[in-house]
Amino acid sequence: MHVMERHPNLQPKMRAILLDWLIEVCEVYKLHRETFYLGQDYFDRFMATQKNVQKSRLQLIGISALFIAAKMEEIYPPKVHQFAYVTDGACTEEEILSMEVVIMKELNWSLNPLTPVSWLNIYMQMAYLKEFTEVLKPQFPQATFVQIAELLDLCVLDVRSLEFSSSLLAASALFHFSSLELIMKVSGLKWCDVECCVRWMVPFAMAIREVGSSSLKTHKGIPVENTHNIQSHAPYLDWLGRVHSHQLEDSEHSRTSPIPPGVLTPPPSSEKPEDSLS
Repeated sequence: MHVMERHPNLQPKMRAILLDWLIEVCEVYKLHRETFYLGQDYFDRFMATQKNVQKSRLQLIGISALFIAAKMEEIYPPKVHQFAYVTDGACTEEEILSMEVVIMKELNWSLNPLTPVSWLNIYMQMAYLKEFTEVLKPQFPQATFVQIAELLDLCVLDVRSLEFSSSLLAASALFHFSSLELIMKVSGLKWCDVECCVRWMVPFAMAIREVGSSSLKTHKGIPVENTHNIQSHAPYLDWLGRVHSHQLEDSEHSRTSPIPPGVLTPPPSSEKPEDSLS
């Protein structure tokens, strides 16, 4: 069953608005990308266990999920009063603490999923790996990572992203910046594995191509080498409007036609991995 079908009083756009706001909260508190994706995972899995959740409860569930995620991922997570503060009085500290327990119980304390951004880190590291001893030290360009992560951010705002696994979402996003050859090398996936997700992702890649990827942001107090790991916000809801326009243009044609030129930029097979990401 589609998650939103369990909640007839909710619309997919409400989920998108909530997740977009959570991204803003992450940027304000300089939280990791992984923190946002953990929060998104907790939120969606919790919603899959519930029925008839009302719109008035969404913000509480969302901020509580992010509160749990921050405690799982961050060395110095914001305090509960800081999470209550960003809701502008909509959620109290007591409500967040109570919802925290409810969410963790419903998730059966399963709080360590491999998120899309975790997989992206793995794939990018494999793409640029030269020596096995370098596996623990990031070798990839931060700006390229951020561009691909931005595509992932936009995609997860769409509820249909839940139809694909985290590893498949990451591989498909990377594909839109590289080539099938590279995807097969770093993930072991074949075209038949990624085709459906890659085609679904085309309107999202087209929207980002139209507006241009955001530049790498710097954050006060954050080491330069960790900048790419900080979740940053972009006008995702506006971009989502572009996505929907592309989706409406010709959905049947997009399922059978080649990937639009200019969206993918696969390199010649002779190029080195470090040159194969645009």
